[in-house]
Amino acid sequence: MNKVMKEMISTLLYLLAVLCLTWLVIHFVGQRTEVEGASMETTLSDGDNLIVDKISYRFRDPQRFDIIVFPFQYKENTYYIKRIIGLPGETVQIDEQGNIYINGEKLEESYGREIIRPENIGIAAEPIVLGEDEYFVMGDNRNNSTDSRTEIVGNIHRDEIIGRAWIRIWPFSKFGVLKHQ
Repeated sequence: MNKVMKEMISTLLYLLAVLCLTWLVIHFVGQRTEVEGASMETTLSDGDNLIVDKISYRFRDPQRFDIIVFPFQYKENTYYIKRIIGLPGETVQIDEQGNIYINGEKLEESYGREIIRPENIGIAAEPIVLGEDEYFVMGDNRNNSTDSRTEIVGNIHRDEIIGRAWIRIWPFSKFGVLKHQ
């Protein structure tokens, strides 16, 4: 009987350690999330599953063009996935032709799926000066994205960023680490 009890306690301790380790990884290192919607097409598609890296921003600041995950402030358990366009201290503006300007210089990038239509420029028609902990984010599908150009999203504060999209784990046909183009 004593041997059986020791074996049960050992198994329980092992399971408890596995559960604790799993909780720590999910809470502090990475978590799975699913893309809903087309705002990040063609980089990410509706139904894609991602691993979100929650640890690297503890050691470095988010960079321009990183794809980040942050909570939507008006709906609980809803998270947005967008690309960083503007960094802290910069001024962002979009002109009538859909060109994005950072500190008065045209942003050279190839992530935007199409030219931004005038009706989708939003509040970025006027210069937006980012605070020292603020980021301006946009979806890659620029004409079908609710992002920093809208007042309901606005600028994202550093402490709101959960992490960066790191690896696509499903569907397998697109499997891989997400990199800058």
